[in-house]
Amino acid sequence: MTTSSQIEFEASPTFAGRLDTTDVLKSFREKFFMPRADDGAEAIYFTGNSLGLQPKSVQEYVVQELKDWEVLAVEGHLHAKHPWLPYHEFLTEQMARVVGAQPIETVVMNSLTVNLHLMMVSFYRPSGKRKKIVIEKGAFPSDQYAVESQIRFHRTEPPAVAGGLPVTDEGLSIAQFQPPATAGGSDLLLELTPRDGESTLRTEDILETIDRHADEIALVLLGGVNYYTGQAFDMKAITEAGHKAGAIVGFDLAHAAGNLELHLHDWNVDFAVWCSYKYLNAGPGAVAGAFIHERHAESFELPRFAGWWGHDKATRFLMGPEFHPMRGAEGWQISNPPILQMAALRASLEIFDEAGMSSLREKSVKLTGYLEFLLNQIEDERISIITPKDTEQRGCQLSIRVKDSDKNLFNTLTSRGVFADWREPDVIRVAPVPLYNSFEDVFRFAEILKRCLA
Repeated sequence: MTTSSQIEFEASPTFAGRLDTTDVLKSFREKFFMPRADDGAEAIYFTGNSLGLQPKSVQEYVVQELKDWEVLAVEGHLHAKHPWLPYHEFLTEQMARVVGAQPIETVVMNSLTVNLHLMMVSFYRPSGKRKKIVIEKGAFPSDQYAVESQIRFHRTEPPAVAGGLPVTDEGLSIAQFQPPATAGGSDLLLELTPRDGESTLRTEDILETIDRHADEIALVLLGGVNYYTGQAFDMKAITEAGHKAGAIVGFDLAHAAGNLELHLHDWNVDFAVWCSYKYLNAGPGAVAGAFIHERHAESFELPRFAGWWGHDKATRFLMGPEFHPMRGAEGWQISNPPILQMAALRASLEIFDEAGMSSLREKSVKLTGYLEFLLNQIEDERISIITPKDTEQRGCQLSIRVKDSDKNLFNTLTSRGVFADWREPDVIRVAPVPLYNSFEDVFRFAEILKRCLA
């Protein structure tokens, strides 16, 4: 793979144009709707890390399902052009290729945090001294909420029952009961923090923490890419360290799926979850995904929250009273799939399959390398990049810190046709996505930023 360090960049529109001319993925931009700035020109859309653009083919995919619903009604489950009964299976192989998994390890279902809870029901099994969870202190808040609530759930004693209603010793109903502060989860969290004066975590510090607390850790749960800094973690090394310590290892891939080249199966990750509305371009609130390694495919003894769509397909419609989960990731399904959401995701995954993750990753490295080069040409001590310089430790997002800034600079960028993302207290996140962003976009952004700073 060509790395950005192998390219002699130039800060000129002509050079950016040459990079676009030789870009083997340049035609993919035409497969997406690009928003417009106030003056009617194409905007610079650098927020694919928040919401991916709409593929132009989405309408065709969704309209097909609406038409089948209109004409076939309930018979669409069996006789639609793409029958609804097995619809989630149409996405499995393509999604598995995006995350580097086997089809049996991959399922599209629910939303990200719901999937995280379902995975923790099965894989967070605190026992004896081994109860702690390793997490980033700066993890996305939903992950923090989910983890702490799981810890509280496992440690809270069930309330007494009187007259059929759960009550506490003081006679309060369960709706009125608030667990005491000691029932929180902070003492069971091993929160990873950067060294003083640094913005990102060092891999050696993560591994050292796991090793030092080896006999206390039940679960290592990190993001594949930190949402704030854009740092990508060494998932292979972290998984190996977690397993050596005797722990389960899982990842939230919200900012990694469709961004990094992943190898979940080969890395031996136990489980992973991700959304599909960011880099995977499936639309706001789109259906999410989950990975459970093949070695857990027949771990039917694991506790799980069951639902009929996870039941053995051969006997599902016999409506028997006992739950018999399917092998693999499908066995963690609960409900039948949302067809219209999955249709939108199918449209995007077709594009990913055509482009290929390795080609997308190669372009991504060049895009962020060029952006980094141009930002470093701006002579303004107020700005710095907190995302790692090492391309192996980042995806397509660069987080720009603006010293002593409020949101005025960001608002000015927005008024000039830039779609970026502001994160308190002083960071602007920009993500040139290889599927639909160009090197000209990168050059134009740097020029606009330079003018705004001046």
